[in-house]
Amino acid sequence: MAWIMFLVMLVLLLFGFPMKVPLILGAIVGFVMMFDGFDRMDFFIQQMLAGIRPTALIAVPMFILAADIMTRGQSANRLVNMVMAFIGHIKGGLAVSTAASCTLFGAVSGSTQATVVAVGSPLRPRMLQSGYKDSFTLALIINASDIAFLIPPSIGMIIYGVISGTSIAELFIAGIGPGLLILLMFSVYCIIYAYRMDVPTEEKASWGERIKSVREALWPLGFPVIIVGGIYGGIFSPTEAAAACVLYAVVLEFLIFRSLKAMDIYAIAKSTGLITAVVFILVAVGNGFSWIISFAQIPQTVLGAVGINEAGPTGVLIAIAVAFFIACMFVDPIVVILVLTPIFAPAVASTGLDPVHVGILITMMVAVGSATPPFGCDIFTAIAIFKRPYWEVIRGTPPFVFMLMGATLLVILFPQIALFLRDLFFQ
Repeated sequence: MAWIMFLVMLVLLLFGFPMKVPLILGAIVGFVMMFDGFDRMDFFIQQMLAGIRPTALIAVPMFILAADIMTRGQSANRLVNMVMAFIGHIKGGLAVSTAASCTLFGAVSGSTQATVVAVGSPLRPRMLQSGYKDSFTLALIINASDIAFLIPPSIGMIIYGVISGTSIAELFIAGIGPGLLILLMFSVYCIIYAYRMDVPTEEKASWGERIKSVREALWPLGFPVIIVGGIYGGIFSPTEAAAACVLYAVVLEFLIFRSLKAMDIYAIAKSTGLITAVVFILVAVGNGFSWIISFAQIPQTVLGAVGINEAGPTGVLIAIAVAFFIACMFVDPIVVILVLTPIFAPAVASTGLDPVHVGILITMMVAVGSATPPFGCDIFTAIAIFKRPYWEVIRGTPPFVFMLMGATLLVILFPQIALFLRDLFFQ
């Protein structure tokens, strides 16, 4: 049965159908084969509805809406200007500023695509004018934007938390360490690249300009304060923090900065609604698909056949990393989390692995795969935004992929990179 399901999905993918279609039809084929017809299809519908029932998922459209408002407003530019004022003058400073700005905006929006647009649009022309190759510039923007998967808020972490029953608040705090580690690795590489290519430095900002940039960025910096401080100060739940971010974004962009007008509300709501609809359809269908393969004992059969249950904790983590990395090279990250998380759940439970550590590893691999050829989703976001050909966009990605894989290996071998802050706040 399993091979027929996956064959149907593969054929539909090759014919160019959106991911939700192969998932639905693959699951229906499996259901019909298990129950000899469509008589009990209500079971499948119930599982789909159960997938979107958890209240924690309310945070997803809220964070998407907040990110959309900020992307259209001034928050991104103010954060970029602040970072540039302090480190733009050092060798490779513009590239380091781009990576740091992606990290900061990720802490504000939680969306990789929003980060590509908000940070890449103003900084890519400046990097090209400063002598950076476009292949390096595009690869940096795409891969640094994926730090948004790790720095809270993270939509990927919310989906994983709902599917696995893991605390979203613990996942959020645990993602900070790996996110900063990746930023450090990218920054070192940017400096080495700038020296090797003899890229000119930017003019050094005066302290007056720096103070002004900080003053202008204070309002946008309130977003991570609301999210991190609010959640871990016991003021908000993750869902309430998402709603507070929306309110804060509206006040900031419509009333304080006055960068948006009432006529922009319809376009923002429409964009958020479309993205949210896609996400929730994928979540519902993914949950139904996961129920089918779990009911058919496919995860246990596959994992038993490859001997993963006898591999030990480190072996299980490596297997998870490889599986998620390869899957995200071809399929949307949310779908990968929905489908593969239940498959590896028995092995994670049997080896006694910390689900938060596993969640951070999965989030890192989702980030890596999203920027990796052939079909990483952020590659196509960059193609659409910057109007550059596919091969030019992916040409500079290998060094960043190797750094991300190195960071993943460090997190596997040294779990406290992810768990130190979690243990500090929750134990």
